[in-house]
Amino acid sequence: MVLLGTLVNAILIVAGALIGRLLKGIPENMKQTVMNAIGIAVALLGIQMGLESDNFVLIIICIVFGGVIGEWIDLDKWLNQFAQYLETKMGSKKQGGGIAQGFVAGTLIFVIGAMGVLGALNSGLQNDHELLISKGIIDGFTSIVLSATLGIGVLFSAIPVAIYQGAIALFATQITKIIPEAALELFLQEMTATGGIMIIAIGLNLLGITKVRVANLLPSLVIVGIAVAIIYHF
Repeated sequence: MVLLGTLVNAILIVAGALIGRLLKGIPENMKQTVMNAIGIAVALLGIQMGLESDNFVLIIICIVFGGVIGEWIDLDKWLNQFAQYLETKMGSKKQGGGIAQGFVAGTLIFVIGAMGVLGALNSGLQNDHELLISKGIIDGFTSIVLSATLGIGVLFSAIPVAIYQGAIALFATQITKIIPEAALELFLQEMTATGGIMIIAIGLNLLGITKVRVANLLPSLVIVGIAVAIIYHF
């Protein structure tokens, strides 16, 4: 089953979020300490990812142009509006609090990164789901902590994860026919580094140091793909 890894990943995120809600009664000072720990760990993960690139000038250019496009489209607003729509449907009185913050943070953390892309390609090409299941276990534990601190909105981040990983798995054969292996490896390397910068921003946001609209940086990943295509062909 081509989508097995994707489904397991999504289910583990949902399970983790539900378990996390059982821990929502933890004291506020403990919750704040845990949140700070998550923020530091996420920022460290972003630094590790950011160091994958051998061309930081390219990453800076992609982040700048991607940020301009993202602000023009205002993806952050659309993500938050979708989260608030979910909150309204669930009858919450928080008006965008727990669901919005949890959904946006969870979506960005679980979607950005090469592990999902590589795992989905393995699922589609070789019916090998080990990488996505491993990602699912990591995402599941992360989901527990995020849900306990940011709210049930983390659960809904399973939706975009399932959509994008499932699409890659289903079209994996066509992707590898269109994109040469060397170009794909270069793209994954630069995409990981670009995503790392966004992950750092998420960590700093969780720590309350910054208020970066990280979703508006997502077009940078598309710009990276275009830049890699240009570099590879020239």
